[in-house]
Amino acid sequence: MNATFKHFDLKLLDPDFGSNLTDLIIDLDHLRKKHLTGTTHPQIFFQLKHIFQMLESIGSARIEGNHTTIAEYIETKFDQSGIKNENIREILNAEQAIQFIDENISENLVNRAFISELHKRVVKNLVREGSKHPGEYRQTNLKITGSMHKPPDPAQVQDYMNELYDFINTKHSEKYDLLKTAIAHHRFSWIHPFDNGNGRTVRLLTYAMLVKQGFTVNLGRILNPTAIFCNDRNQYYAALALADSGTKNGLLSWSEYVLSGLKNEIEKIDKLLDYNFLHDNILSPAVSLAKKKETITEQEEKILKVAIKKQIFMSADIAYIFPGKAHTERSRSLGRLKAKKMISPAENSARKYLIRFDNNYLLRSIIEILGKKNFLPLND
Repeated sequence: MNATFKHFDLKLLDPDFGSNLTDLIIDLDHLRKKHLTGTTHPQIFFQLKHIFQMLESIGSARIEGNHTTIAEYIETKFDQSGIKNENIREILNAEQAIQFIDENISENLVNRAFISELHKRVVKNLVREGSKHPGEYRQTNLKITGSMHKPPDPAQVQDYMNELYDFINTKHSEKYDLLKTAIAHHRFSWIHPFDNGNGRTVRLLTYAMLVKQGFTVNLGRILNPTAIFCNDRNQYYAALALADSGTKNGLLSWSEYVLSGLKNEIEKIDKLLDYNFLHDNILSPAVSLAKKKETITEQEEKILKVAIKKQIFMSADIAYIFPGKAHTERSRSLGRLKAKKMISPAENSARKYLIRFDNNYLLRSIIEILGKKNFLPLND
């Protein structure tokens, strides 16, 4: 059977009061407004946030058929020669696009200029997964592989996209925010406005809308919405196909799929804001694993265990590790750890330190432990 185009109006929907979708909307609104009293230090939190943004980027590329593993991508953080690989560049582009969103979305509307900039960043310097006209709407018809939906004619794309921008930016009651995000994700996919990179761009749009709606702030919450979609690529496409029907039931079913996944991810990752949980389940096991892998020494392990126990530590806190040694020996050891980027000075204090795990010695172990504790959206 050939794919066909079927118009349906873009509008908000009201789920039944007693439905699972309504419960999800209420629960997620509670999570959005919940005052996060996390005990994890900001400098540690931001390292975690960067890891999950990296995973977000890998996951989005994975959906499109990029089979780069987490381990392979991590290696490029320490060996820049791998960036010449197009699969690696595709993921790096997504990381940089997320950074662009974090830096700009609060001051900008979701409009053509914003979406065009996202698309340019997504396809930058790519051939196979690039675009002939970065940031410009397509001028040809498209066929979506495996889909019975045929995107609208190129002559209709601009009008459909303008309608979508109006839909996103119109002020509705906050209770509709999450439904708008789910519906906008589908509508963008349904329009398929660019010649390539639509999937990667729409997942960034979803991230941007959630950030703008208050689901993450500079210090507060880690957001990884692509985990919803990359956990089961076939389920993602099946849910989108159901919404392609344009029926209320199809669109509500799609919305329930998105919001259910989002709730699960937020509740899971919010646990990392509890430092006791983070210490016991992630950081301490990761440091032990790094020692087992012999990427750190026994002395480094002891110092790092002090670092993660106290979050902020001083030279005096590790004196017992150097019995009978002058304080200059401790200073030299701390200097070596700083040079290896395993510790860094606490903000506004040159003599207080925190652990760093975005380095060649600890990052692999952190990722491995996150995987064992079911925090990774990908199975490598």
